[in-house]
Amino acid sequence: MFTGIVEELGEIVAVEQLPNAARLTVRGPLVTSDAKHGDSIAVNGVCLTVVETGDGTFTVDVVDETLQRSSLDKIHEGDVVNLERAMAAGQRLGGHIVQGHVDGVGLLLEHNDGGLTRFAIPASLSRYLVQKGSVTVDGISLTVVDVTDESFAVALIPTTLEVTTLGRRRPGDRVNIEVDVLAKYVERLATPHLAALSAHEEVR
Repeated sequence: MFTGIVEELGEIVAVEQLPNAARLTVRGPLVTSDAKHGDSIAVNGVCLTVVETGDGTFTVDVVDETLQRSSLDKIHEGDVVNLERAMAAGQRLGGHIVQGHVDGVGLLLEHNDGGLTRFAIPASLSRYLVQKGSVTVDGISLTVVDVTDESFAVALIPTTLEVTTLGRRRPGDRVNIEVDVLAKYVERLATPHLAALSAHEEVR
């Protein structure tokens, strides 16, 4: 589990294509300071397993399922990425509960001078977003300030723009979106009861 608080900006130093997968080597001196084989590190919000480490870098394998569901399918050598290690037990939860399981890919639509940034998202995800609720964009825990059926907006402080990739993003750039898992659980639990209630109302 992660918190959505980015620890450092890393750099993709190598991309190797494998059968139905890709192997990424990422430079991240901070997150590799105590990393070992089998540890989890979020790369632009995607939870990946460390295969090996060395000299301030770590290597991960990204399977085809993950490539299809995230923006990592278009990652290139030299790209800057957000990095976060898995949260240790007893650590402060500074952002919100983030699984590192990307729900879909969005597009940055616009920045304005007031720090408001809007993203387009698949319509199937918008129902999980509410004003003042949490959303993860490229591994960054953010608060929703406005939501429509096809987009949402967040207010970014200068620090977030400085210490994450969002300060480098431009309109049209693809970003990884993870909605709040609690909203998905509520929907899953409530759906059969709502369906039963609807059927009962129809009978009446």
